[in-house]
Amino acid sequence: MTGETSTLAHAKSWRGEAKRVIAFVRRPILPEKAAGISRASLAAVWRLYLLDIALMAVLLAIAGAVLMSGFEFPENEIAGLTLSPRVLALIVLLAPLIEEIGFRSWLSGRPGHVLAAAFLAFALFGLPLVFGDGGSLWFAVSFFGAMVLALGTLYALRKRGQMPWFARAFPLFFAAATISFALIHLFNYQEGTLAVLLPLVLPQLIAGTIFGYARVTYGLWASIVLHMLHNGTAIGLVLLATSAAETAPIAG
Repeated sequence: MTGETSTLAHAKSWRGEAKRVIAFVRRPILPEKAAGISRASLAAVWRLYLLDIALMAVLLAIAGAVLMSGFEFPENEIAGLTLSPRVLALIVLLAPLIEEIGFRSWLSGRPGHVLAAAFLAFALFGLPLVFGDGGSLWFAVSFFGAMVLALGTLYALRKRGQMPWFARAFPLFFAAATISFALIHLFNYQEGTLAVLLPLVLPQLIAGTIFGYARVTYGLWASIVLHMLHNGTAIGLVLLATSAAETAPIAG
Protein backbone atom coordinates (compact mmCIF):
# COMPACT_ATOMS: atom_id res chain seq x y z
CA MET A 1 0.00 0.00 0.00
CA THR A 2 1.45 3.33 -1.06
CA GLY A 3 0.47 6.79 0.09
CA GLU A 4 -2.71 8.38 -1.12
CA THR A 5 -2.65 11.18 -3.63
CA SER A 6 -2.89 14.82 -2.61
CA THR A 7 -5.69 15.57 -5.07
CA LEU A 8 -8.23 16.02 -2.29
CA ALA A 9 -10.08 19.30 -2.61
CA HIS A 10 -8.68 22.06 -0.45
CA ALA A 11 -10.65 22.83 2.67
CA LYS A 12 -12.80 25.91 2.22
CA SER A 13 -12.74 27.12 5.82
CA TRP A 14 -10.72 27.20 9.03
CA ARG A 15 -13.02 24.55 10.48
CA GLY A 16 -12.58 22.34 7.44
CA GLU A 17 -8.78 22.60 7.65
CA ALA A 18 -8.89 21.78 11.37
CA LYS A 19 -10.99 18.68 10.63
CA ARG A 20 -8.44 17.55 8.06
CA VAL A 21 -5.62 17.98 10.57
CA ILE A 22 -7.53 15.96 13.19
CA ALA A 23 -8.24 13.21 10.66
CA PHE A 24 -4.56 13.18 9.69
CA VAL A 25 -3.44 12.92 13.31
CA ARG A 26 -5.82 10.01 13.89
CA ARG A 27 -4.57 8.20 10.80
CA PRO A 28 -1.38 9.69 9.30
CA ILE A 29 -1.24 8.89 5.59
CA LEU A 30 1.53 10.02 3.27
CA PRO A 31 0.26 11.61 0.04
CA GLU A 32 2.08 10.56 -3.11
CA LYS A 33 2.88 14.20 -3.79
CA ALA A 34 2.45 17.46 -1.89
CA ALA A 35 0.06 19.97 -3.40
CA GLY A 36 2.73 22.63 -3.97
CA ILE A 37 2.42 26.41 -3.98
CA SER A 38 -0.88 27.83 -5.17
CA ARG A 39 -3.43 30.39 -4.03
CA ALA A 40 -5.43 27.62 -2.36
CA SER A 41 -2.33 26.27 -0.60
CA LEU A 42 -1.39 29.73 0.65
CA ALA A 43 -4.90 30.13 2.06
CA ALA A 44 -4.58 26.73 3.72
CA VAL A 45 -1.27 27.71 5.32
CA TRP A 46 -2.92 30.86 6.66
CA ARG A 47 -5.70 28.77 8.19
CA LEU A 48 -3.12 26.42 9.73
CA TYR A 49 -1.35 29.43 11.22
CA LEU A 50 -4.62 30.57 12.82
CA LEU A 51 -5.15 27.05 14.17
CA ASP A 52 -1.62 27.06 15.59
CA ILE A 53 -2.15 30.44 17.26
CA ALA A 54 -5.51 29.36 18.71
CA LEU A 55 -3.97 26.24 20.27
CA MET A 56 -0.99 28.21 21.60
CA ALA A 57 -3.40 30.73 23.16
CA VAL A 58 -5.11 27.88 25.02
CA LEU A 59 -1.76 26.61 26.30
CA LEU A 60 -0.76 30.15 27.28
CA ALA A 61 -3.97 30.54 29.27
CA ILE A 62 -3.29 27.26 31.06
CA ALA A 63 0.28 28.34 31.81
CA GLY A 64 -1.03 31.63 33.21
CA ALA A 65 -3.41 29.78 35.51
CA VAL A 66 -0.57 27.56 36.71
CA LEU A 67 1.57 30.62 37.42
CA MET A 68 -1.23 32.24 39.39
CA SER A 69 -1.41 29.11 41.53
CA GLY A 70 2.14 29.83 42.70
CA PHE A 71 4.08 27.35 40.55
CA GLU A 72 7.41 28.62 39.19
CA PHE A 73 8.46 27.36 35.78
CA PRO A 74 12.13 26.44 35.16
CA GLU A 75 13.98 29.22 33.37
CA ASN A 76 14.17 28.90 29.60
CA GLU A 77 17.55 29.82 28.11
CA ILE A 78 15.86 31.74 25.31
CA ALA A 79 14.29 34.06 27.89
CA GLY A 80 17.77 35.24 28.84
CA LEU A 81 18.81 36.16 25.31
CA THR A 82 19.26 39.75 24.23
CA LEU A 83 16.94 40.13 21.27
CA SER A 84 19.37 41.82 18.91
CA PRO A 85 18.68 41.86 15.14
CA ARG A 86 21.05 38.90 14.72
CA VAL A 87 19.28 36.85 17.41
CA LEU A 88 15.88 37.74 15.97
CA ALA A 89 16.99 36.61 12.51
CA LEU A 90 18.32 33.38 14.00
CA ILE A 91 15.09 32.57 15.86
CA VAL A 92 12.59 33.71 13.23
CA LEU A 93 14.36 32.82 9.98
CA LEU A 94 17.36 30.53 10.31
CA ALA A 95 16.18 28.16 13.06
CA PRO A 96 12.88 27.32 11.32
CA LEU A 97 14.69 26.70 8.04
CA ILE A 98 17.26 24.35 9.57
CA GLU A 99 14.77 22.56 11.81
CA GLU A 100 12.24 21.97 9.03
CA ILE A 101 14.91 20.59 6.71
CA GLY A 102 16.31 18.40 9.47
CA PHE A 103 13.09 17.15 11.05
CA ARG A 104 10.58 17.13 8.21
CA SER A 105 12.14 17.45 4.74
CA TRP A 106 12.53 13.65 4.54
CA LEU A 107 8.90 12.95 5.48
CA SER A 108 8.06 12.97 1.77
CA GLY A 109 9.47 9.44 1.65
CA ARG A 110 11.39 10.21 -1.54
CA PRO A 111 14.90 8.69 -1.60
CA GLY A 112 16.54 11.98 -2.57
CA HIS A 113 15.00 13.80 0.38
CA VAL A 114 15.74 11.00 2.86
CA LEU A 115 19.41 10.63 1.82
CA ALA A 116 19.99 14.39 1.62
CA ALA A 117 18.58 14.79 5.14
CA ALA A 118 20.88 11.98 6.34
CA PHE A 119 23.95 13.72 4.87
CA LEU A 120 22.85 17.01 6.45
CA ALA A 121 22.37 15.36 9.85
CA PHE A 122 25.83 13.80 9.60
CA ALA A 123 27.34 17.20 8.75
CA LEU A 124 25.61 18.99 11.63
CA PHE A 125 25.84 16.34 14.35
CA GLY A 126 28.20 13.57 13.27
CA LEU A 127 31.17 15.65 12.18
CA PRO A 128 31.36 17.68 15.44
CA LEU A 129 31.58 14.37 17.32
CA VAL A 130 34.46 13.27 15.10
CA PHE A 131 36.39 16.55 14.94
CA GLY A 132 35.43 18.19 18.24
CA ASP A 133 34.84 21.93 18.03
CA GLY A 134 35.02 21.90 14.24
CA GLY A 135 38.01 24.21 13.90
CA SER A 136 40.19 21.91 11.83
CA LEU A 137 40.71 21.93 8.07
CA TRP A 138 39.47 18.35 7.84
CA PHE A 139 36.20 19.38 9.47
CA ALA A 140 35.71 22.13 6.89
CA VAL A 141 36.50 19.78 4.01
CA SER A 142 34.23 17.05 5.36
CA PHE A 143 31.39 19.50 6.00
CA PHE A 144 31.66 20.88 2.48
CA GLY A 145 31.75 17.35 1.10
CA ALA A 146 28.61 16.38 3.01
CA MET A 147 26.79 19.43 1.66
CA VAL A 148 27.84 18.60 -1.89
CA LEU A 149 26.64 15.01 -1.42
CA ALA A 150 23.30 16.25 -0.10
CA LEU A 151 22.74 18.62 -3.02
CA GLY A 152 24.00 16.07 -5.54
CA THR A 153 21.66 13.43 -4.15
CA LEU A 154 18.70 15.78 -4.36
CA TYR A 155 19.46 16.48 -8.02
CA ALA A 156 20.28 12.91 -9.03
CA LEU A 157 17.17 11.44 -7.42
CA ARG A 158 14.82 14.35 -8.07
CA LYS A 159 12.49 12.24 -10.26
CA ARG A 160 12.22 9.31 -7.87
CA GLY A 161 8.85 8.88 -6.18
CA GLN A 162 8.20 7.92 -2.61
CA MET A 163 9.40 4.54 -1.40
CA PRO A 164 6.50 2.10 -0.80
CA TRP A 165 7.99 0.77 2.45
CA PHE A 166 8.30 4.35 3.74
CA ALA A 167 4.64 5.05 2.96
CA ARG A 168 3.59 1.91 4.82
CA ALA A 169 5.63 2.88 7.88
CA PHE A 170 4.81 6.60 7.60
CA PRO A 171 2.85 6.84 10.88
CA LEU A 172 5.98 5.69 12.75
CA PHE A 173 8.23 8.12 10.89
CA PHE A 174 5.80 10.98 11.44
CA ALA A 175 5.56 10.22 15.16
CA ALA A 176 9.35 9.95 15.46
CA ALA A 177 9.92 13.29 13.71
CA THR A 178 7.25 15.08 15.76
CA ILE A 179 8.27 13.68 19.14
CA SER A 180 12.00 14.19 18.57
CA PHE A 181 11.33 17.80 17.50
CA ALA A 182 9.54 18.39 20.80
CA LEU A 183 12.09 16.56 22.96
CA ILE A 184 15.08 18.41 21.55
CA HIS A 185 13.61 21.59 23.05
CA LEU A 186 14.20 20.10 26.50
CA PHE A 187 17.78 21.34 26.05
CA ASN A 188 16.42 24.87 26.43
CA TYR A 189 16.16 24.11 30.16
CA GLN A 190 19.12 23.57 32.45
CA GLU A 191 17.20 22.36 35.49
CA GLY A 192 14.01 20.57 36.42
CA THR A 193 12.84 16.99 36.57
CA LEU A 194 11.56 15.20 33.48
CA ALA A 195 8.04 15.19 34.93
CA VAL A 196 8.16 18.99 35.14
CA LEU A 197 9.92 19.60 31.81
CA LEU A 198 7.91 17.31 29.53
CA PRO A 199 4.70 19.41 29.75
CA LEU A 200 6.77 22.46 28.84
CA VAL A 201 7.51 21.08 25.36
CA LEU A 202 3.83 20.40 24.66
CA PRO A 203 3.70 23.57 22.49
CA GLN A 204 6.48 22.16 20.31
CA LEU A 205 4.69 18.82 20.08
CA ILE A 206 1.45 20.46 18.92
CA ALA A 207 3.18 22.90 16.58
CA GLY A 208 5.37 20.12 15.18
CA THR A 209 2.25 18.08 14.40
CA ILE A 210 0.78 20.99 12.43
CA PHE A 211 4.10 21.64 10.67
CA GLY A 212 4.35 17.96 9.73
CA TYR A 213 0.83 17.92 8.31
CA ALA A 214 1.63 21.05 6.28
CA ARG A 215 4.89 19.55 5.02
CA VAL A 216 3.40 16.36 3.57
CA THR A 217 0.14 17.97 2.41
CA TYR A 218 1.38 21.21 0.83
CA GLY A 219 5.18 20.93 0.71
CA LEU A 220 8.30 21.79 2.70
CA TRP A 221 7.81 25.48 1.91
CA ALA A 222 4.54 25.38 3.88
CA SER A 223 6.07 23.99 7.07
CA ILE A 224 8.96 26.46 6.85
CA VAL A 225 6.57 29.42 6.45
CA LEU A 226 4.38 28.18 9.31
CA HIS A 227 7.40 27.68 11.56
CA MET A 228 8.66 31.20 10.80
CA LEU A 229 5.23 32.67 11.51
CA HIS A 230 5.01 30.68 14.75
CA ASN A 231 8.40 31.86 15.99
CA GLY A 232 7.81 35.39 14.78
CA THR A 233 4.51 35.60 16.65
CA ALA A 234 6.09 34.27 19.84
CA ILE A 235 8.95 36.75 19.66
CA GLY A 236 6.52 39.56 18.86
CA LEU A 237 4.51 38.78 21.99
CA VAL A 238 7.71 38.75 24.06
CA LEU A 239 8.71 42.16 22.68
CA LEU A 240 5.24 43.58 23.35
CA ALA A 241 5.24 42.24 26.90
CA THR A 242 8.72 43.64 27.53
CA SER A 243 7.73 47.03 26.13
CA ALA A 244 4.57 47.12 28.24
CA ALA A 245 6.51 46.22 31.39
CA GLU A 246 9.05 48.98 30.73
CA THR A 247 6.42 51.66 30.15
CA ALA A 248 4.03 50.62 32.96
CA PRO A 249 3.81 53.15 35.84
CA ILE A 250 5.56 52.11 39.04
CA ALA A 251 3.21 51.89 42.01
CA GLY A 252 4.25 54.15 44.88
